[in-house]
Amino acid sequence: MSLSAYDTATETARRYYNSSDADTFYAEIWGGEDIHIGIYQSPDEPISRASHRTVEHLTQRLSGINESSVILDIGSGYGGAARHLARHFGCRVIGLNLSETENARHRQLNQQAGLEDRIEVIDGAFESIPLDDDHVDVVWSQDAILHSGDRERVLREVNRVLRSGGQFVFTDPMRADDCPAESLTAILQRIHLSDLGSTQFYQRAAEQLGWQDRGFEAMPEQLINHYSRVLEMTDASSVALAEKVSASYLERMKVGLRHWIDGGRAGRLNWGVFLFQKS
Repeated sequence: MSLSAYDTATETARRYYNSSDADTFYAEIWGGEDIHIGIYQSPDEPISRASHRTVEHLTQRLSGINESSVILDIGSGYGGAARHLARHFGCRVIGLNLSETENARHRQLNQQAGLEDRIEVIDGAFESIPLDDDHVDVVWSQDAILHSGDRERVLREVNRVLRSGGQFVFTDPMRADDCPAESLTAILQRIHLSDLGSTQFYQRAAEQLGWQDRGFEAMPEQLINHYSRVLEMTDASSVALAEKVSASYLERMKVGLRHWIDGGRAGRLNWGVFLFQKS
């Protein structure tokens, strides 16, 4: 029996993020807290600081969150955002992520931070969220939905688990609205997908679901800044990384980073912050 598009994409992403090479690379280069695009104030800023600034920025977009709120982070990685949200709001956070390797590190870091009572980590995929209907006040996601082979299904699941009036805040690397998928072949082949989302895709899907659009902040320059900084740090750390990560992985990573940078500079890519609210 052949796998569906979303099953294939999910399993590909799961194998990748479970690999020792990927886990070591992201923990070393990103600082072990966050795995997403940072908002940079200077080109040479530490990746971990810029990445945390993105978390802070998304937090500022939310309203009405308090200690009784429940936030679901889909594609939660190492849980840096979950820990920030739990500390900032005193709320309960659920981290859903498909990589058991990342989830193990996430749980360990929660315990070290004394937050294991407020953060629950679940192994699973966001195409089939293992929560009841109308369960959470906020769904949060950073640069994860691009890995799905069925993004519309992900958004329907978000709609299902959100309570009335709930908020969905997220970022995602996307193709520019006027960029055809065939212009991104090198990037798409690397992540084993046929297309990326776009601003128009997410806004149309949100309209069909009856969500209120609370504003999209376009920051395509930050995608370029981030992948340029990651490439720079990968080159600078090459000797230390070579002892922990395979040479073939590092070479593929550097080739992939250059594709993202080139696509961004050519105006074929977009990135930014969405906020929608369920009616």
